Amino acid sequence: MARTKDASSASKEPGRLKQMWQVFQMTRRYDSTAPWLMLLGFLAPVALGLGLALWLSSDNWFTLTLWIVAGVLAGLLIAMIILGRRAERAAYSQIDGQPGAVGAVLRSGLRGGWVGNEMPVAVNGKTQDAVYRAVGRGGVALIGEGDPFRVERMLKDEERKVTRVLPNVQIRLLTVGHGEESVELHRLAAALRKSKKVLTKPEVLAVSNRLNSLQSSLPIPKGIDPMKVRAQRGKMR
Repeated sequence: MARTKDASSASKEPGRLKQMWQVFQMTRRYDSTAPWLMLLGFLAPVALGLGLALWLSSDNWFTLTLWIVAGVLAGLLIAMIILGRRAERAAYSQIDGQPGAVGAVLRSGLRGGWVGNEMPVAVNGKTQDAVYRAVGRGGVALIGEGDPFRVERMLKDEERKVTRVLPNVQIRLLTVGHGEESVELHRLAAALRKSKKVLTKPEVLAVSNRLNSLQSSLPIPKGIDPMKVRAQRGKMR
């Protein structure tokens, strides 16, 4: 049994390495600065560890080696962190501007206690403009996806609906895009985390459950795909 477990674990290891290599290749394809940032992130701790080793432990080879190994390990960790963040940004750049891109961020990119739904709470079937909702320590965030001028009215409509249900909860309106007053897709999660904390964790859960319980009364039924929404045609008479 032990040999079987060792063989299975050994067979999985090349898969992880291959996956990391594929992530690196994808990131490098869309972000030419990523390899250089990773190299800098690796070399800086190595150089620091070597400098400290020579300064503090030049006469002790064992301690000298430990400093160097610590620098190498720290460099690898920083390089992997840089790769992860640049890979996430590269992945978002591929879906930027497409319907449902905000939903992808809310599904997999939220941190810091924020809860979001990948399905929009409102959508325009003709233009595919959509409004998404997230709840966190910063209150309720309504996020518009599409043309800023068209989405602004949709955001105001959803703001009024949330205010009627939760009049004392802070509501923040955001529009994803590349304009001066818009938030870029890869910065959306960070923008939410920077919101001033006005709710406790239990209150976040209560607000989220309250809004989700009213989802059936909102324009978008659960499970709808905004990519497949089409304007209804009039019946032939």
